[in-house]
Order: sequence, then C-alpha cells, then structure tokens
Amino acid sequence: MEKKNHTNAVTEFVLLGLTQSPELQQFLFAAFFIFCVNTWLGNFIIITTVITDHWLHTPMYFLLANLAFLDLSDSSVNTPQLFSGLLSQHKTISFNECILQMFFFHFMAGAMGLCLVGMAIDRYVAIYKPLRYMTIMNQHVCMGIMVLAWLGGLAHSAVQIGLLLQLPFCGPNVLDNFYCDVPQVIKLACTDTQLAELQIIFNSGAVIIIIFIILLVSYTTILIKIRTHITDGKQKALSTCGAQITVVCLQFIPSIFIYTQPFMNFTLNKVISVIYTVITPMLNPMIYTLRNAEMKKAIRRLMSRTLCSGKEIGT
Repeated sequence: MEKKNHTNAVTEFVLLGLTQSPELQQFLFAAFFIFCVNTWLGNFIIITTVITDHWLHTPMYFLLANLAFLDLSDSSVNTPQLFSGLLSQHKTISFNECILQMFFFHFMAGAMGLCLVGMAIDRYVAIYKPLRYMTIMNQHVCMGIMVLAWLGGLAHSAVQIGLLLQLPFCGPNVLDNFYCDVPQVIKLACTDTQLAELQIIFNSGAVIIIIFIILLVSYTTILIKIRTHITDGKQKALSTCGAQITVVCLQFIPSIFIYTQPFMNFTLNKVISVIYTVITPMLNPMIYTLRNAEMKKAIRRLMSRTLCSGKEIGT
C-alpha cells in the first residue's frame, strides 16, 4: 500500500525545456515551426502522391507511404510539448500525459524501425529475385510486414511503460528536457533504478543495435550485388538504397547514443533529442523525394493534375 501511495504522489512533471532565454525561445520557436511545417508538408505529399498515382502502386512505395505516415505521427507526439514550452513559462505536464507521451513516442518509433526492416527486405528481394519480385512481395506480404511493424512497436512500448510504471514516484519532479522520455523520468523514481535501467536499456538499446546491424548488413549485401552484377538500372538502384541507408543512419545513430548507455544527464542529450524528434522527420521526406527520380516525376504529375483541376473549377 505504501508503494502505491508513493507512486501516486507525483501528479505532474516540470519540464525545463531547451533554454530559459526568451530571445532564444522565440528564435527556436520560429525555426522549429518551419521544420515541422516542412515535415508535415513533405510526408503529406509523399502519402498523397503514392495513393493517387497508379504508377507508384508497388510494394516499395506502399512501404514508403507507411513510413511517411509513421514519420508524421512520431514527430507529432513531442512537438506540441516543444512549442508549448517555447511559448509559455508554465512548463508542466501531468503524470498521465507524460506516460501517454512516452507510450506513443516509443510505439511509433518502434513501428518505424521495423518498417525500415521491411523496406530493406523489399530491396533485397528486388535485387536478388527480380523476376519473382511481384510474386514474393505481394499485397498480403506487404500488409503482413506493416501489421508486424505496428504490433512490434506496440509490444516494445508496452514493455517500456510497464517497467516504468512499476517504479514509485514520490519526490522530485523536474525533467531536464522539453518532453517526457524514459531516461529522464526513470531517474526521478524513489528507489534504486539500476535493475530497471538495465531492463529498459536491453529492451531499447539492445534491440536498436540489433536492428541497426541487420539493416547495415542487408544494405551492404545489396550494394555489393548492385555494383558487381547489375548493369540495367544500376544508378536508380544505388540511389534508392542510398536514400534508405541515409534515413536508417539518421534514425538509429541518435537513438543508439540515447538508449544504449546508462541513463545519465548529459547536456548533449537535449541536442540529440532535437535531432531525432524535429530534424530527422523533416529530412526523411526530402531525402526520399530528392534522391528518387520516379517520386519527383510523380509529384510533378500530381501538381499538374491539381493545377489543371483548379483551372477547370475557376472557369
């Protein structure tokens, strides 16, 4: 009963945010607002283009559209709290809202990581089994990949939050960050958190490293095949894989830094948190569109159809 009372003692957390300088807060708000608009616009364009352009109704672009949706969802979990902290001096979040924020953040991030694995499988089949590609990567397989990605993300997040909720929170409630995340919250527990930290590091850090290694090995194998055996469409294949490798590195390297070390307070953690919650979601759609000629042509077709429809309505 005492543990339960301790658990309920903390009703809200105080977020210190990125900075206490009003001038810097205004600058960061303007910069991050532009980044988030680009993130929403870029991912929305990718999703809309893939849905409306029948030339893109292929396994690769189906997975890409799902990745764009996850990217959009993941970036939307923490950015409201970021903007709220930059606009207001009252930087608090309730205990329940903090838990929900962490749950959805890790849910989306976990699903995104597994979606990237699915995209690597897609490219592997396309390069090594080109004649059977559409047979192997059929609609049911693609849907199965995404269902597994969502379920995997859900399981990962549920374990994270389940381990966290077992800890009592009864005293300090100040988080040195602009949003709630496990490394900061677990340090506020009123008990020895060493075992819980190790469990969470294994659930997050070890899983991230394993998936990252699998992806690097897969893409290395694919690139070797492209360079040594493929002549037709070689540049297109290299460009597609290069874009996916770039996104994988942007997604996993910051996460590895945050979640694979003992949970300590580093000033650099805030910067890295900004990278993978604000910067990376903005860069992902830019990378996929700028390095993909087929996607750029499809976007131009979409723009042409939109402009023609507007002219017809105007006349």
